[in-house]
Amino acid sequence: MKFFKIALLSAFALAVAAPATAAEYTKGQVTKVDAKQKKVTVKHEELTNLDMPAMTMVFNVADDAMLEKVSEGSNIEFVADRLRGKITIVDLK
Repeated sequence: MKFFKIALLSAFALAVAAPATAAEYTKGQVTKVDAKQKKVTVKHEELTNLDMPAMTMVFNVADDAMLEKVSEGSNIEFVADRLRGKITIVDLK
C-alpha cells in the first residue's frame, strides 16, 4: 500500500510539472480535415517529444475549435501529445 501511495504521488507530481515545460511546436501541412470524426491528417516534421520521424499521419484534436482553424493545404505549427492513449494535437498556431 505504501508503494502505491508513493507511485500515485509521483505520477501526480509529474502531471503537475509537465505543463511547466515549454511546448515544442512542429511544422506540418494539413492534407485532410475530417470534422465528423474530429481528426486531421498532417504531413509533419519529426515529433521529438513522441520520438517519431517525419511522416503523414492522422491526429485527433484536443479541442473541436481547432478544426475551424485548419483546411486542406494549410501550413500549421502544432504540439502533439498522447491523450487517453491517442496521439492528439493539443495546441495549434
